[in-house]
Amino acid sequence: MPDVLLREVIESDLPIFFDQQLDDVANHMAAFTPKDPADRDAFDDRWRRIFADATLIKRTILYRDEVVGSVSCHRWFGDPEITYWVARPHWGKGVATAALSTFLEQVSERPLFARAAVDNLGSIRVLEKCGFRLIGIEREFANARGEEIDETVYRLGEA
Repeated sequence: MPDVLLREVIESDLPIFFDQQLDDVANHMAAFTPKDPADRDAFDDRWRRIFADATLIKRTILYRDEVVGSVSCHRWFGDPEITYWVARPHWGKGVATAALSTFLEQVSERPLFARAAVDNLGSIRVLEKCGFRLIGIEREFANARGEEIDETVYRLGEA
């Protein structure tokens, strides 16, 4: 999709990302979110750690020149894991699939892992369209839902 581009995350993206994470519907769908999405200090601390982590690959997602989300690869839990966020007004337009597909061309490491709440069908479709395969389901605490829920675990590439 030519309207979707990725670029390095810059400081001026952060207020947009913060505003995007205040969407209650999007938080519920994502499930595994910060404890308090409205805590600006926690948000800023998290992004300071992200910028300081040289191993973390992070990109801003642009759709028609508008900042609509982010995609990254981190090793916070050991294995390289993909995570992404697309603002709700852009769901269902193919933005997440295009962004993740482009990102996967930039990240050569395999295998890569990804996770999604079992009821986050949009995210699951994105992962599967980009070649990720379901390898398991785990039960984890979801801050946005205040309870443990089932989470799908996906892998791209061989172990």
